Amino acid sequence: MLEEKEIELLKSVGSKIKQRRKELELSQAILSYDANIPRNQVGRIERGEINTSILTLQKICNALKIDIKDLF
Repeated sequence: MLEEKEIELLKSVGSKIKQRRKELELSQAILSYDANIPRNQVGRIERGEINTSILTLQKICNALKIDIKDLF
């Protein structure tokens, strides 16, 4: 079971991903294609529902043209 601080971190990271995706006017489908991950996974990450891997975050950051450190 995740602690409240961990849940807040997941939601914060997801929110930053969603904000950047919208700044670039990308749909979740396009981001998932560019990052080579399933579309439903993008939504779950953006909502902070899953604790995704660092490698997946790096793929997303590459697709969004941001540095992974900007998520934290």
